[in-house]
Amino acid sequence: MLSFTPLQSKPTPTSNSNRFSNLTNPTSSTSRRRHFSVSSPSQVSHHHGCRRLSIKAIDAAQPYDYEALVSNQYAQSGRLKIAIVGFGNFGQFLAKSFVSKGHFVLAHSRTDYSQIANSLGVSFFQDPHDLCEQHPDVIVLCTSIISTETVLRSLPIQRLKRNTLFVDVLSVKEFPKNIFLQVLPTHFDILCTHPMFGPESGKDSWKDLIFMFDKVRIGEGRSRTARVDKFLDIFEKEGCRMVPMTCAEHDKHAAGSQFITHTMGRVLEKLGLESTPINTKGYETLLNLVDNTASDSFDLYYGLFMYNKNAMEELERLDLAFEALKKELFGHLHDLLRKQLFGKAEEAGQRRVLSKLPRNGYALPAPSSDAVKPENN
Repeated sequence: MLSFTPLQSKPTPTSNSNRFSNLTNPTSSTSRRRHFSVSSPSQVSHHHGCRRLSIKAIDAAQPYDYEALVSNQYAQSGRLKIAIVGFGNFGQFLAKSFVSKGHFVLAHSRTDYSQIANSLGVSFFQDPHDLCEQHPDVIVLCTSIISTETVLRSLPIQRLKRNTLFVDVLSVKEFPKNIFLQVLPTHFDILCTHPMFGPESGKDSWKDLIFMFDKVRIGEGRSRTARVDKFLDIFEKEGCRMVPMTCAEHDKHAAGSQFITHTMGRVLEKLGLESTPINTKGYETLLNLVDNTASDSFDLYYGLFMYNKNAMEELERLDLAFEALKKELFGHLHDLLRKQLFGKAEEAGQRRVLSKLPRNGYALPAPSSDAVKPENN
């Protein structure tokens, strides 16, 4: 906080008319004699016995842009003021790394996490208006997928700096990208990201873990591009494998990897798998998969399905693959049973099988047809 000490000469008696003339004439002798000097809070000094004045509110009239001065100090120091909206497990997980890198971290959530935030060195704000009035450089949305739009629309973005950078860390990317573009004015920057890890998989180290990002909309200017680079540098310095990728590409790949992984983990969880004294490495992998997916909320899994248009196709393909596997398995079992039941009787003759199925709606060919070929057992 900067403070001001008024320096003025000994006041001289003036008439009422002179007082009013001073208000309209800024170059009058009285106004010329009055000026200010700036001193830091630690420098407690009094000039000519006058009391020291201090700035108590950012909105107070000041002889220069105090807020711009503070912003420049942050920019020169390489630190970012990062606000995390949604301070649950994942938000706290990211905050630890942000703080360790020397950045100033703020947080807001519907639940009161003030004690946890204090223990992590994070400033917690229960009211989003108070958070936005801190004018963070970056706002990171760490909400659930299904609540993202509601939370974003509830933020008083008119209280933010006009070039604030918005970042999401959701497991789907086209959805938050479209919401950002719809809700945020064009002067806000947008960075869509997906850390392909979480509090469990990244609890020991982030080294070689994938961090996907898409610079959706970054304004012109060295300071704005430098700010994005500083934010991405946090993850790069943690050892993440940085993967630039469009949101559409991400969702296509994620449906075939992340969604399938969560689906299989939850299917195995329904089976109630338990550890045994003779676990194989493969079975241990399945148990770890169940642990990793079961620790995530069902809202996350539902969001992966609901807000990724590729998820339904993958679920249908998974169902078809399971049916095909059952048919193959039962087909082998059927052949084995026939051999056991009919054995030598079928070995002496020939069993006729169709070389291909007829088109839908057509009758089966007669036994003498070319579509039927003999099969030797």
